[in-house]
Amino acid sequence: MGLFDKLRGELIDIIEWIDDSNHTLVWRFPRYNNEIKNGAHLIVRPGQVAVLVHDGEIADLYQPGHYELTTQNMPIMTTLASWKYGFESPFKAEVYFVSTRQITDLKWGTPNPIMLRDSEFGPIRIRAFGTYALKAIEPKALLREIVGTDGDFQSDEITGLLRSMITSSFSDVIGKLNIPALDLASRYQEIAAAVRAEVVEQIDDEYGLDCPQLIVVNISLPEAVEKALDTRTSMGVIGDMNRFQQYQMGQAMTAAAENPGGGGAAEGMGLGMGFAMASRMMPQMGGAPGTAPAAGGPPPPPPAGAWHVAVNGETRGPFTLQQMASGVSSGEVKADTVVWTAGMQGWAAASAVPQLASLFAAATPPPPPPA
Repeated sequence: MGLFDKLRGELIDIIEWIDDSNHTLVWRFPRYNNEIKNGAHLIVRPGQVAVLVHDGEIADLYQPGHYELTTQNMPIMTTLASWKYGFESPFKAEVYFVSTRQITDLKWGTPNPIMLRDSEFGPIRIRAFGTYALKAIEPKALLREIVGTDGDFQSDEITGLLRSMITSSFSDVIGKLNIPALDLASRYQEIAAAVRAEVVEQIDDEYGLDCPQLIVVNISLPEAVEKALDTRTSMGVIGDMNRFQQYQMGQAMTAAAENPGGGGAAEGMGLGMGFAMASRMMPQMGGAPGTAPAAGGPPPPPPAGAWHVAVNGETRGPFTLQQMASGVSSGEVKADTVVWTAGMQGWAAASAVPQLASLFAAATPPPPPPA
């Protein structure tokens, strides 16, 4: 293989780099023993810069264009080599091509949550992620500080360092700006610009790199905090909580009525909902027993008995006679429903209590099932 490489080096006198990748920062031109013939042609395409390195020292730098490597256009290289024979023999030098175009769609993100002291929620944790672009602006600094003798230097060899810088800068910027958590989404551009400025300050002179753009895609709160915010938002949308509860009870009663196979649990739920609805409606009908009279208004009527109902082993009530009548009319209180009121020796079926027996006589039976 050494002989073939030597022969190929003698025949080839065009030095160029056709970049077929999207993430290569630096590429070294391969030559046998790094020998370059006098008069070789160097082609540097747009988005590239060629750097000649002689004996470990950076010599000439070439911008995009077509060059013939002779003593006339290699002043630094000629001085370093001190050609003994008028620069007629092949000379040894390494040619590095540096990509100066932007490398886009690089990802960054916070590997761990960042603590933030919020004025409204107190201490909270946030995460963030986004994209950024990378570009070489000073090839000599890049070769000295990062690349070294690497013949094929890819962007992913430095993205770990850049992501760490971005995360650190993001934490500093969030702490300095002191933006409320609920306002973070409206200030993504401001945050991104501040983070980019801090990152560029660290990499431009030291590494010869630039970050042309940095984008904050999302800043998220912990899942528990997001759920609490959703609940808070829902309560604000609901508005009148009493009316919403009445609506929910009505929906539950309808669902219980449409599910006759629900058994005692469904009947108990419907009975409790019906009595709760009646209790809520009582203030609109003149007040419930035991409530204080409004200022300047007449005193409430004396209580007309307090009835208790047994549902699935639990006691519900007390209910007024009017509420019991409503329960009988809706079918929630049946003839065999067990009730009790003061003066009774024990629990008894509603139809066996004289005060309630008349309610069942006047109740309209439910319609027959459809054929």
